[in-house]
Amino acid sequence: MDKTKSYEISEDIVLEAFKRVKENKGASGVDDESIAAFESDLLNNLYKIWNRMSSGSYFPPPVKAIEIPKKSGGTRILGIPTVLDRVAQMVTKFYLEPQLEPLFHLDSYGYRPGKSAADALAATRKRCWRYNWLLEFDIKGLFDNINHDLLIEQVSMHTNKPWIILYIKRWLKAPFQMADGTVNERTKGTPQGGVVRRAKLYHGLRIIRHSIHSECLYSDVHLWQRTCAKLRGQRGVKLNLTVPNR
Repeated sequence: MDKTKSYEISEDIVLEAFKRVKENKGASGVDDESIAAFESDLLNNLYKIWNRMSSGSYFPPPVKAIEIPKKSGGTRILGIPTVLDRVAQMVTKFYLEPQLEPLFHLDSYGYRPGKSAADALAATRKRCWRYNWLLEFDIKGLFDNINHDLLIEQVSMHTNKPWIILYIKRWLKAPFQMADGTVNERTKGTPQGGVVRRAKLYHGLRIIRHSIHSECLYSDVHLWQRTCAKLRGQRGVKLNLTVPNR
């Protein structure tokens, strides 16, 4: 470790983080810098990230806010970080993911490496022949309503690296920059679109995982009703739950 730095962050990890961001592609953020433009001065840009993150002086810029229409009406906000910020987030993801990944249930498919919606559909197709009831729910306004304090409390239980908590707090507070240039501060919620979504979703998913049966599939409608009541009573989570008719 560089004795002049507050935190130990590998320069090799920063380089690998850029490679992953480049592979994922994506649009430019509030600075309008593309991945190609970032790469044209790659060494200086990666050093800037490493130097600031290692010294505790990295502060994320505002997140570009793009309104996306919902099928059900209204809009949701997609947050687009700058390329530099996506690399910094990816560095954090590389360090944090090995601690969080074992905590997720085998049947958890969202934002997990090596899993996809197609895998979830395949599991559902197989099980629908074995059960009479299916529990369907979503976390109401998850990205909009995540409680920052509760999320940090949960993530802190699974890392001993203070810089990870420091930067997640800063990312949670990073303001939205709207299309007209106005900047909106945030006290709750988190943008959809950032790299560190797994950590930001962990609080809500943990509550769900400990509240329902491991397969989320039931043959007893009364068990459904008890589960719905339990889920609705959980701290910091609002749910839309549906119990279908036979």
